[in-house]
Amino acid sequence: MNKYKSSAELKALAKEHMLGKYGVAIGAAVIVSLITGFITLFSTIFLDTATVIGVILNFLISFVISVLTGLFVSGEAYFYLKIACGKQVTISDVFYGFKLFPNKAVLLQLFLAVWLYLGMLPMTILSYMVSKDPKNAVLMLMYSLSMILYLVVVVVISIIYAQIFFLLHDFPNYSVKELLTMGRKIMKGSMGRYFYLTVSFIPLLLLSLLSCGIALLWVTPYMNATYAEFFLDLMKKKVSD
Repeated sequence: MNKYKSSAELKALAKEHMLGKYGVAIGAAVIVSLITGFITLFSTIFLDTATVIGVILNFLISFVISVLTGLFVSGEAYFYLKIACGKQVTISDVFYGFKLFPNKAVLLQLFLAVWLYLGMLPMTILSYMVSKDPKNAVLMLMYSLSMILYLVVVVVISIIYAQIFFLLHDFPNYSVKELLTMGRKIMKGSMGRYFYLTVSFIPLLLLSLLSCGIALLWVTPYMNATYAEFFLDLMKKKVSD
């Protein structure tokens, strides 16, 4: 007997709890996207990525911005946890990461960013080399392999540490090290389920392309709400065990 809720059950709960809240969720997502998008654009608009210096600066600036977005990732975790618990939410909830131990949110995101950007580094270097010598078959092959490597790193790290920002709000007094350790432990035996849950959204994501991405305004909150349901179900079973 499966002790955890199925993907279908988690999605059903997410749909139920999201009723009447899509407007707020979409508004919050748009505001966060505009803020991060503006900061990224303003920080990189004058960079010449056709030069080595420009590529390096773009990489470093992107890394720093990625780390700082931990504040919004924390806020979004809080936002969707409230929804999963049946509570009312407001757009201001996505800024809660600036209030609840923002230093921990940034450090958690720093940990993730280091892994992800290390995985991206070979791809960035090879991308620049290919742009200078696009007919080089060896470089193209290496670049393709580096993209696969990056994808693997993103998937593995994202799954292993998928719960750390939810944990930050459940255990705010835990240290960053404790949150990372607990995040790894609670995902043991559940990484396959989480991967399957994520893959199950692919049809919706593909259909969203037909709307030029507009449907993502609804699909993304639905996905985030489902992930929050996954966390609560995971923690409920871990506690009962």
